[in-house]
Amino acid sequence: MHHSIIDTLLTYEVQAPSHLLFNLEAALCDRQQVLEESLTLDPPSPLRHYSDTNSGNRFFRFDAPAGRLQLRYRAVVRREAASGPAASREMPVSEVPDALMHYLMPTRYCESDVMARAAQQLFGDLPPGIGRVQAIVDWIHDSLCYEPGSSNSTTTAQEVFVQRAGVCRDFAHLGITFCRALNIPARLVVGYVNFEEPPQDFHAIFEAWLDGQWVMFDPTRMAPADRLVRVGTGRDAKDVAFCTFFGPVTMTDKAITVREMQDVSLPAVVAPQASGIVLGIEKPQPLVPPTDAAGWPTAEPLLGIGRPGVTAANEPGPTAH
Repeated sequence: MHHSIIDTLLTYEVQAPSHLLFNLEAALCDRQQVLEESLTLDPPSPLRHYSDTNSGNRFFRFDAPAGRLQLRYRAVVRREAASGPAASREMPVSEVPDALMHYLMPTRYCESDVMARAAQQLFGDLPPGIGRVQAIVDWIHDSLCYEPGSSNSTTTAQEVFVQRAGVCRDFAHLGITFCRALNIPARLVVGYVNFEEPPQDFHAIFEAWLDGQWVMFDPTRMAPADRLVRVGTGRDAKDVAFCTFFGPVTMTDKAITVREMQDVSLPAVVAPQASGIVLGIEKPQPLVPPTDAAGWPTAEPLLGIGRPGVTAANEPGPTAH
């Protein structure tokens, strides 16, 4: 078992009363269990919660008055240790489940129809299977520069292919695009994970449907893909924005810390009490590692902290990040 200890602090300036939608809580899904979590808003606001039963994505939304807004999310998540994928076979389109067919279609950020010729030229002659998807991942890693600031919230996979630079979201979008162009269902996954170099941020990888199961791939090679604490799963970044604004809102600060522990007994953590809205999951139990004054773990991360990650779309009207 691996355990991730997450601390996310987001600060915004709300210029006028606005509505905000967030997707930053750890998802409720297979091979991942939320042991404890807390969510605090300053100033406090009534929240509306809902979730997607298919993906496990969890959302909350609220009205924010004008002024400074601060949100803090803390969680302890347990993940099953993953062995190497046994999947190898690409499935014929006729065998793809009905519910997954939309993961074969072009989307705003993943123009698999436009990129079909490039995908065939680069990977069409390779034997179908997990090896071909790994060849896609290797090509992206070797051909693209990881360069924060080289792309923005509207950059598509085709643009990344041309400019040969991007961040984790762009790497994942290109992997998804190549897979779909080869009739392999693929989707975006975003969440929290440890990295070796700061600053930490949300991270994006992709999954391909092989031999009847989803297999994770990270073209950035920034961390083992199975260490990711899943937050959002979707067709592309438009489905998994961590925040969407309906009004004039500006982010002024973001601080994310992810610590990892493995092969230890960590049944649950007592979430610190704070003003605002606090959510807890499961009955709290004593924590094995040392804690800070607020009661949260202070164990040193095994993998360090990471680099800039996911930003979703910006459009007139609602604004997503």
